[in-house]
Amino acid sequence: MSEPSPAGPASAADSDARFEGLVAEAAAVSVDGWDFSWFDGRATEQRPSWGYARAMADRMTRARAALDIQTGGGEVLASAAVLPPLTAATESWPPNIARATALLHPRGAVVVADADEPPLPFGDHAFDLVVSRHPVTTWWEEIARVLTPGGTYFSQQVGPASVFELVEYFLGPQPPEARTARDPQRARTGAEAAGLDVVDLRAERLRIEFHDIGAVVHFLRKVIWMVPGFTVAAYLPRLRSLHRLIETEGPFVAHSTRFLIEARKPKDG
Repeated sequence: MSEPSPAGPASAADSDARFEGLVAEAAAVSVDGWDFSWFDGRATEQRPSWGYARAMADRMTRARAALDIQTGGGEVLASAAVLPPLTAATESWPPNIARATALLHPRGAVVVADADEPPLPFGDHAFDLVVSRHPVTTWWEEIARVLTPGGTYFSQQVGPASVFELVEYFLGPQPPEARTARDPQRARTGAEAAGLDVVDLRAERLRIEFHDIGAVVHFLRKVIWMVPGFTVAAYLPRLRSLHRLIETEGPFVAHSTRFLIEARKPKDG
C-alpha cells in the first residue's frame, strides 16, 4: 500500500467532521434483530455458496414440527414461505423476543423465552426438524433429545477466527485457542458424541469490506461477542485511527468463516 499524503488543516477538519457524523449515526441506530439492511452501501459480505435460508425453507416444507433455536428477531425463520403446522422458536434477548413474536405469531409460530442453556424447554422427541443460524453454543445432547427418531438438525454456524482482522485491530493478537475455537470438526465430534449422524459438513472463508467507520461501529454494536464490552467511548482512539485508514487506503477488509452442518438422529435412536 502507498503512503497517504499528509492532510492539510481543511481536509483534516473535514475528516474529523465526517468521523463524528458517521459514528453518531451508527451509535444511534437500533441493533435489534438480525436485519442487516442498514449496511447497504456501507459494507459488503460475501455469502456462503449453500444458501442457508433457501435450504432451510425447503426443509420446512417437509417437516411436521420444527424448532428454530436462537432465532434472533425471527427474520430468517419468517423468510420461509411455508412453516410446519407446529413451529416454535427460542430466543434469550428480550428486544429480540418481542420482535420475533410480532413477526412469527401471525404465521402461527410460538416464540419461547429461553436462556440458551440446557435444558431446552420442550419434551423428548418433540420435533422432526431443528434449525439454527449462528448459534452462540450448540448443545448437542439437547438437540438429540428433542429430535424425533429420523429427525434432522440443520445449521449454519460461525467458524474459527471469523472477522479476526477486525477483532485484532481492536484487541490485539488473539491466543491460539481463540483462533481455533468453533472448528467444524469439533461440531462433528459433538454431534456424533450425542448419537447423531453427520450427513453434511462444509466450510467457507468469505470476504467482508467495511466502507466507512459507521459500518464498523454498527457491526460491533450488533455482533457483541466480537469485541466484548465495545463502546465508542472505550475505543475512540482506535476508531479514529481506523477511520483515517479507510479514508486513505480504502475499505477495511476482513474475512468471515462459516460452516454448514446437517445431522440426523438414527431412526432407532
